[in-house]
Amino acid sequence: MEVVLIIVAALAVLLIFWMLVRKQRERRLEGRREQAGELRQEAHSRGLEADQQKAQAEERAARARREAAAAEHQAARAESARAEAEQHQREAAEVDPDTEPSDAQTR
Repeated sequence: MEVVLIIVAALAVLLIFWMLVRKQRERRLEGRREQAGELRQEAHSRGLEADQQKAQAEERAARARREAAAAEHQAARAESARAEAEQHQREAAEVDPDTEPSDAQTR
């Protein structure tokens, strides 16, 4: 009978030890799951931030292209106005009775 009690006690100790080891493993796994969840959340947040920064950069680039096109258009208008002014200057020199013909050609 003592042998049976010793065996039962040993089995009980082994069962308790097995349960403690299993519980510790479950806690460790749960901690890793939480850590993985936090890392996923951080990755998602950083991904959203990167997308927002990219959109802002693309918007700035588009704005810069529009500004460059507007500047080119304004420069073309200025050049056209300059050519028109020079043409008027030449016409005025041709019409002006006080201007020598050689002066009209150099202007």
